[in-house]
Amino acid sequence: MRKSIFTRWRASFFTVLAVTLPAIVSVAAVVWLFRTASNFTDMLLFFPKFFLDKKFIYENGASGEMFWFWSLLAFVLAVALISVVGVLARYYIGKRMIEWLDVAMMNVPLLNKFYGAIKQVNEAFSGNKNSFKTVVMVEFPSAGSYSVGFITNETQGEAQKKIGKNLVGVFIPTTPNPTSGFLILVPEEKVTKLDMSVADGIKYIVSLGSITPEHLPVKIK
Repeated sequence: MRKSIFTRWRASFFTVLAVTLPAIVSVAAVVWLFRTASNFTDMLLFFPKFFLDKKFIYENGASGEMFWFWSLLAFVLAVALISVVGVLARYYIGKRMIEWLDVAMMNVPLLNKFYGAIKQVNEAFSGNKNSFKTVVMVEFPSAGSYSVGFITNETQGEAQKKIGKNLVGVFIPTTPNPTSGFLILVPEEKVTKLDMSVADGIKYIVSLGSITPEHLPVKIK
């Protein structure tokens, strides 16, 4: 009798867990993203402390983390500011302001190294002319195991001359964070090009391989 009750309870527990787990993970991911973003956006709300008592702003009544509704307001403010900048960027004055900011950041010692690297990664994922070109599959990290990557350059200059082979630059992203990874130089004949788009390749990596783009066979006329 006890075994029967335990068996029914276990079956019910895992059934409910299977149904609710996706929602729990989704909510947890949203909360984590919100808290991560709020670490930066909270800095926008520097003015409430000038006309409100700190106990109404900070959780401990003095400093540190703000109450969630202030963080939410800061996040909304950040989205609004980014939207305004995005609108201005379509016009001459906005483009000039972005150019001035870019030049200023690139002229700051040490900071320009980080800014330049982040800018290049952003350009790679935004789909401009310097972005990833093709989704490929290469043997990595060892023979017999394969990783999905992106061709970044098909001419490798000095490295190609030293090796005496046609080398292809392939970026192998980590998962689920594709902004870090490994750059490897692979002989051209060992690179298998895939039909999926770069956007689908990124989705595949970020989703831990759970979102597999549909492969449509080429019709032969």
